[in-house]
Amino acid sequence: MEIWDKLGEVESTYRDVQARMADPNVASNLSELHALGKKHSELEPLILAYEEYKRVKKEIDESREILDHETDEEMRAMARDELSALEARLPDIERGIKVMMLPKDRNDDKNVVIEVRGGTGGEEAALFAADIFRMYTRFAERESWRVEILDANETGIGGYKEIVFRIEAAGAYSKLKFESGVHRVQRVPATEASGRVHTSAATVAVLPEAEDVDVEVRAEDLKIDTYRSGGAGGQHVNMTDSAVRITHLPTGVVVTCQDERSQIKNRAKAMQFLRTKLYDLELRKQHDMMAAERKGQVGSGDRSERIRTYNFPQNRLTDHRIGLTLHKLDQIMDGDLREMIEALTLADQAEKMKTFAA
Repeated sequence: MEIWDKLGEVESTYRDVQARMADPNVASNLSELHALGKKHSELEPLILAYEEYKRVKKEIDESREILDHETDEEMRAMARDELSALEARLPDIERGIKVMMLPKDRNDDKNVVIEVRGGTGGEEAALFAADIFRMYTRFAERESWRVEILDANETGIGGYKEIVFRIEAAGAYSKLKFESGVHRVQRVPATEASGRVHTSAATVAVLPEAEDVDVEVRAEDLKIDTYRSGGAGGQHVNMTDSAVRITHLPTGVVVTCQDERSQIKNRAKAMQFLRTKLYDLELRKQHDMMAAERKGQVGSGDRSERIRTYNFPQNRLTDHRIGLTLHKLDQIMDGDLREMIEALTLADQAEKMKTFAA
């Protein structure tokens, strides 16, 4: 079916939703009215763009009609100028409509849980994992998003063997979903006396946070242990058994949470994290089934893939998936991720449009 035929169907659905919202019988049913209002909000930007497309197409036809039949040269010149401007606008309107017509990722509006782990490179990799964590938290601050640490395994000099944290914000997954993979760093470590550049890495996994309806967890499938929280010292040392470890026996998935001093709070966070891990496991199974179809997409989700290199001596970041190089690594490490996220999103949309058009 042509995209414009699909748009006709969408427009018909939109008009039907509008009519139902105006129905007095529906107005008294708050749950139905809420559902219709949500649908109306989802469809309205597309319908407005479609109406703009039709208006511009109509004005193009009118300008061409003038050029075909008008003899007054001044009127013809005005029509030519207007036609040129309208024809220049049309491709942008069409592209915007096609992007809005792309199948939506059902997880885009969700919160995220991010796992950052130091990879090859020992202490330097752990320090880089801490830098990556700070980069995401600084970005979250810029976006006014809430960050909550779920679990952390610190090293003695400020690094993280691993850190797991949650970002609460509508649309967080849509912006951060392309961050999963291996992040490689090239720099002179603080512990390096000779000034040689070392290469190390950290791995990042971005998981859409599961909701209760996404995955069922049965109590009999769980093994729950409590233990004493540990850390590098100071405020992280806890003298009670407040840390929680939950093992999901059917899958072997293990999650821990020790950030809170309350065992009850840690248990609640760990259960939410477990649901998210199990939901991610199911998503990855689905992903594997569609691997051939999605091979070219930016968001492949392969966490063993080296996606990016951070070169500190040259203040350069390179994203290898889309060939993007930015010479402002200092700003990026301070949370300025907008340009990179927009480039990755546009590249993903371009790949999806190839499939959509086929």
